[in-house]
Amino acid sequence: MTSTNRSAIISKLYKVLKKHYKPIEPPADRPALEHLIYGSLLENSRHEAADEAFAKLKELYFDWNEIRVTTVTELAEGMGGIPDAAASAQRVKRALQSIFEGGYSFDIESLKKQNLGKAEKDLEKVNGSTPFVRAYVTQNALGGHSIPVSKGAIDVLHAVAILSDAEADKGQVPGLERAIPKNKGVEFGSLLQQLAADLVASPGSSKVKAILSEIDPDFKDRLAARQARLEAQAAADAAAAKEARQKARVEARAAAAAAEAEAKAKAQSKSAKGAAAKRPAAPESAKPKGTEKEALKSKLPTPIKKHNGDSRVAAKGLAKKKPR
Repeated sequence: MTSTNRSAIISKLYKVLKKHYKPIEPPADRPALEHLIYGSLLENSRHEAADEAFAKLKELYFDWNEIRVTTVTELAEGMGGIPDAAASAQRVKRALQSIFEGGYSFDIESLKKQNLGKAEKDLEKVNGSTPFVRAYVTQNALGGHSIPVSKGAIDVLHAVAILSDAEADKGQVPGLERAIPKNKGVEFGSLLQQLAADLVASPGSSKVKAILSEIDPDFKDRLAARQARLEAQAAADAAAAKEARQKARVEARAAAAAAEAEAKAKAQSKSAKGAAAKRPAAPESAKPKGTEKEALKSKLPTPIKKHNGDSRVAAKGLAKKKPR
């Protein structure tokens, strides 16, 4: 797709979105950290659900540190309207943990004083911050021109032929910031997020289908094909993960059995050595002494020697017995 065609479809998308949604802007005095937390809740969610979840976090917990040390399960319980509350809670918790480890505080206002490029690189170091969250903070806290695009928005842009399959898989939207001027970035981002959240919440919604059809009547085939492919990929990933878990369990059991056998063999070897050390030695009386050895030797017959040139042999050392 040429950049001209892409820009034309983006402009058409913008016009259609303005017909069906009203832009929502975040509070101007919201600190950078709160923009980050709110963006973590807003991704793939409707604004009203993110507003409610954000308000509950500030109401139910004493401070950000208490949220940091709270379990994901407990945090998710207060996010009833969020489609994937566990994922949102995980993003919030990981981000707070990462920021705390970086400076033992939860103040990231210093990002506003940095060069935009440096601030964006520092945001990338925050664990749990997705491209959507970082773009949201850049746009609303740092004043940069970066339009946040969620997974639902990627599906929308692919359905209306703004993105190819490869671009959608990578989550890239080439030319978006060029097609939408900076002074319209917050408005466009808000409108796109509302349609994306509606698509995530209810893919079969007649309202969503009507809006997409206004932009591109052929959206159905692309949307259905992408959803089928994503479902197949998710199933394959789940099967691969299950197989990996089973393999890991088998390897763990084999390693445990080998370790147990080795420990048993060592124990048996140690026991055998101990038994040998405890076995009584032979008594001294049973061992032949030096004098006894000599006595034994004296009782042995002396070997008979042959004389050179004489066939007769004499028994050396033997005396004739005198008659009595």
